[in-house]
Amino acid sequence: MKYLIGFDIGTSGTKTLLMTVDGAVAASATFEYPLYQEKNGWAEQDPMDWWKAVCRGVKSVLSSSGASAGDICGIGLSGQMHGLVMLDKDGHPLRRSIIWCDQRTGEQAEWMENHIGRDKIIQITANPPMTSFTAAKILWVKQNEPDIYGRCAHILLPKDYIRYKLTGEYATEVSDASGMQLMDIAGRCWSDEILELLGIDRALLGDMYESQDVTGTVSSIAAEESGLNPGTPVVGGAGDNPASAVGTGIVSQGSAFTTLGTSGVVYAVSDSVHIDMRGRVHTLCASVPGKWTVMSCTQAAGLSLQWFRNQFCMNETLEAEKANKDPYTIMDDEASTIPIGCDKLIYLPYLMGERSPHPDPDCRGVFFGLSAIHTRAHLIRAVMEGVAYSQGECVDVFKEMGIMPKRMAVCGGGARSPMWRQMLADIYGCDVYTLQSEQGGALGGAILAGVGVGLYGSLQEACGAMIKEGTVCSPDSGSGALYRQYMKLYSSLYGKLYESWKALASIGGQ
Repeated sequence: MKYLIGFDIGTSGTKTLLMTVDGAVAASATFEYPLYQEKNGWAEQDPMDWWKAVCRGVKSVLSSSGASAGDICGIGLSGQMHGLVMLDKDGHPLRRSIIWCDQRTGEQAEWMENHIGRDKIIQITANPPMTSFTAAKILWVKQNEPDIYGRCAHILLPKDYIRYKLTGEYATEVSDASGMQLMDIAGRCWSDEILELLGIDRALLGDMYESQDVTGTVSSIAAEESGLNPGTPVVGGAGDNPASAVGTGIVSQGSAFTTLGTSGVVYAVSDSVHIDMRGRVHTLCASVPGKWTVMSCTQAAGLSLQWFRNQFCMNETLEAEKANKDPYTIMDDEASTIPIGCDKLIYLPYLMGERSPHPDPDCRGVFFGLSAIHTRAHLIRAVMEGVAYSQGECVDVFKEMGIMPKRMAVCGGGARSPMWRQMLADIYGCDVYTLQSEQGGALGGAILAGVGVGLYGSLQEACGAMIKEGTVCSPDSGSGALYRQYMKLYSSLYGKLYESWKALASIGGQ
């Protein structure tokens, strides 16, 4: 039997997915690694931790499935976007990777806006200067760690570091590279003009491919470390959200999905480039040749609920251990006893600053309307509603841009909550559906590999054969109208608190 492998280099861990060529899951394994946060707003990871997780993952899925490495006919990569990996001339990491949610680069993003111009940057890269995008991170290292920058020979994204470890090739592909703020998005290539204006040498960047193109083969050194066969093709792959789009079948105009993972993402595919000149959402190259995407990102979606669980839900965690349940299931049950609007309590999910629809590294989380009547169950539901309001705001921006999703797939850990899915359906005003087998970016990577090695003629053909829908939540117009009243107030709070957040950020200390 022949197999495909998809690797998803996530924030909390790397998932390795072994699939048969007709879409059946043969085995999967996830191995976690630490996140380093030495200062408020900083977030880093060690690239070697990703590689170790990949090697462990390969050995685990081969062992549990009984498959042979020689049966694997293609490998696809997915991974967290925007992270900065800097290598020396010998291919060794010079420092830990500054990852997607790091917010230290406010000064660099401001410099880009003042010295290049917001409109010019948007016209070329389709996005305003962003603290979370890779360009600002490169400038931060250049200015704050000049010795490291001076020794840098290669700049890669997280999944592309794994490609280098697998193949020895310094390469990337259009969907992930779109989030570096170094590309001509309409032209699907590096922008010489932006690179010159930023003072970044083009030679530091990898070769550019489409997501389904074969970019190299597994080297003998990588084969020895990982257990893969030398010569196995490795395709371009995609950033985590573009790969998740493929893994949920979102490959044609009019289709869209929402991910409720650590971050919250809404992602829609278009046949042409749509740009929001206000920079509220991102425009990127899709992982489908000749298509583009509009994408939003709420920095702390599932992270908000995880933070609340870790800090305030020890009782639920202990109860879950005794009953052999997921703590989130118990939290979901508690939240379901609270009415829409949480008795006039609203949560703003800005634990890590924000990207969409408010690109702002200084805003912070808020419970608004808190009173003595509110219980832990109220706060749990308020967190879930606040995250859902953020997704609703982003879909409203999509509609302003002429992108009108007709249905919405939902994936990520939060998609396991029936109540959260129904909230989204009511707020969006359209059907929200799950998948029979939700494998996310790892599945997208495997599908891209299947197309790249010729098992399928197109991504549309591959997705039609390998992806099946699950449950559907239809919108309730009455609930939707009530949510929209609260969402209107939610949306006004950002502007009202803006100056207060800036004042808070100006106070000394972390």
